Amino acid sequence: MVFGKKDTLVGLDIGSRSLKAAEISESKRGRELKRFGMTDIPHGAIEDGTINDPEAVAESIRQLFKGYGIKERNVAISIGGYSVIVKKIAVQTMDEDQLQETIHFEAEQYIPFDISDVNLDFQILGSNETNPNQMNVFLVAAKKEMVDDYYNLANLAGLNPCIIDVEAFALQNSFEAGYDPGDDNIALIDIGASKTSLNILKGNNSVFMRDVSLGCSQINQKIISLVDCSFDEAENLKFGDNPDRLSAEDLKEIVSSVVSDWCTEIRRALDFFYSTYPDDQIKRIILSGGGASISEFRELLGVEASAEVETINPFKGLYVDDRFDPEFIKQIAPQAAITVGLALRKVNDK
Repeated sequence: MVFGKKDTLVGLDIGSRSLKAAEISESKRGRELKRFGMTDIPHGAIEDGTINDPEAVAESIRQLFKGYGIKERNVAISIGGYSVIVKKIAVQTMDEDQLQETIHFEAEQYIPFDISDVNLDFQILGSNETNPNQMNVFLVAAKKEMVDDYYNLANLAGLNPCIIDVEAFALQNSFEAGYDPGDDNIALIDIGASKTSLNILKGNNSVFMRDVSLGCSQINQKIISLVDCSFDEAENLKFGDNPDRLSAEDLKEIVSSVVSDWCTEIRRALDFFYSTYPDDQIKRIILSGGGASISEFRELLGVEASAEVETINPFKGLYVDDRFDPEFIKQIAPQAAITVGLALRKVNDK
């Protein structure tokens, strides 16, 4: 099927440290990467999903679109963190219209927020494995305040937000476009600046999700506490740009400490999954986000989780022509997964 222009969406990933935008079109070569760009945003403009300086972020978005020649205004954006709850629940078997009428009642027992303060959505997964009179449903609840803030931010930047997705679903969309999940249990783990998202798949079905407040900014914070510098200076020191201020040994020790904490938290989340699905061993872990590039983390996680660990390439299922520097595409791939997953959506998707 060929996308019409009216169906096209730009995937816009609004992170706490950077913005990433991707535009994908259908061509005779299949899905084709049309444009991709990224830019940093001021430190503190977004913290823990809260937009502290919407005008500064909106200006960065406008500059990103202008700088990379992105003219399409329809966008798909995503949210995550503790203001978003994704839970698999079992309810009495009914049709979608009936569930639409009763979902607020069903959700109240699972949502730790006032039900009037959240936007609800759901997806029927199919029959329950243990009770023939019930069906499994994915329940998604997002605080209205957060949804409104991101919607208004996109408007402020001159964009039309057609879809507000959940980050873990966008990551799954990106993975499924380029990989065959087979029958294995696969954990998709995205390590961003301030948040790590875990999404466990059984085949094409997501069965477990969790967000934890861990990310690459922890490395910056430890550098700041050691050498007394600004956040932006710490970002440069993190890449070994000034060995006179931070020795290679000290940097290695900081990174080792942080990735060890990441592995501990991820292991806890996996143990929780195993307590629910004791017979379902996770064989593969697919990493994305800035933390995926840290080799020590990949190696340690493989040992801790007893699984094969690899880094995602969201461009794998796309045609990428020679306008894009192959080295840049290879380097940026792990950080582009959510953006690409959003860009694969269409205007009228549910």
